[in-house]
Amino acid sequence: MDLKVVERIKASAAYGELVRKRSRLGWTLTAFVLIVYYGYVLLIAFNKELLSAKLGAGVMTWGMPIGLFVIVFTVVITGLYVRHANRTYDELTDQIKREAA
Repeated sequence: MDLKVVERIKASAAYGELVRKRSRLGWTLTAFVLIVYYGYVLLIAFNKELLSAKLGAGVMTWGMPIGLFVIVFTVVITGLYVRHANRTYDELTDQIKREAA
């Protein structure tokens, strides 16, 4: 890529907006994932009784649905990021390309 094009992209207000939005969303979602993951690990470490407590009269314990929640949460967070990226970041990227051309 030509250095002049790179400089035009860096100077673009849309590029600055794209970088800020991506960074803010990325760090926010990272914080949510870390809270859920480390919360689960801390629950395993410090409250084994809860995870081993039976759900109803069957053999399933609370550990199974809580572990499943962690997995489903990760998939949902990924889906939210992709949906947001497709709606917001693609428009900004197209605008940046038009301005830099």
